[in-house]
Amino acid sequence: MDKLISTLMKKCVITVDVDASIESVEKILHFHHLSCVPVVDSTGRCFGVVSSTDIVHFHATNKDAKVERAWEICTHKIIEVDTKTTIREAAEIMVQHNIHHLLVVEDDAIKGIVSSIDFIGELLLNNLALE
Repeated sequence: MDKLISTLMKKCVITVDVDASIESVEKILHFHHLSCVPVVDSTGRCFGVVSSTDIVHFHATNKDAKVERAWEICTHKIIEVDTKTTIREAAEIMVQHNIHHLLVVEDDAIKGIVSSIDFIGELLLNNLALE
């Protein structure tokens, strides 16, 4: 049986509120060494994702990071899977959509996040186990 994405995902997901300033989002990304963060509304439902690329594009506009809000720059087309998705299926989705992070959601609640680095770590572990 194939392993489920729930065995690979990071379960402690740091999020930001839709109304968080870009400045505060940047601080969170920097402090926690993240390259993306889910943006959630007051009910905890995912509204979008802000990536480090979104931040770079934002700064090219010369807008004020203290004034602009996370909802204004986040990617709204959220690619997500549920906890019963296999690791292989999740990897295929990430390749198909050319993304580096994938949200794991169950009943509209974020349960975890997985990155391309997580897949590389899994690949290394499996290859080392075969040696």
